[in-house]
Amino acid sequence: MGFILKFILSAILAFVLTKFLPGAHLDGITDALLLVLVLGILNAVVKPILKILGLPITILTLGLFLLVINAVIVLLADWLLAGFRVDGFLSALIFSIALTVVTAIVDMIID
Repeated sequence: MGFILKFILSAILAFVLTKFLPGAHLDGITDALLLVLVLGILNAVVKPILKILGLPITILTLGLFLLVINAVIVLLADWLLAGFRVDGFLSALIFSIALTVVTAIVDMIID
């Protein structure tokens, strides 16, 4: 039950964030559900590979390179989904940071 609630809340929050953040666009709530699903799959499959490849840079930047990896994941989701668009790297970075913060708050409240 908690997983489904988090999934739906994350989709709603992603949809709301695209309405407030410049440069991020979602066509509808079904696209938000697809976005959350695709981001989950990309975070499970692609992100560990990018973390291993970027480990030296992550160490040199004291972990700040992980923000770049998150933005790359959002850009990949943009490339995969027709209903989700970000205008550039900076928009992807801002969207990924905002979604991470909001999702962490929801996770703390639900758990």
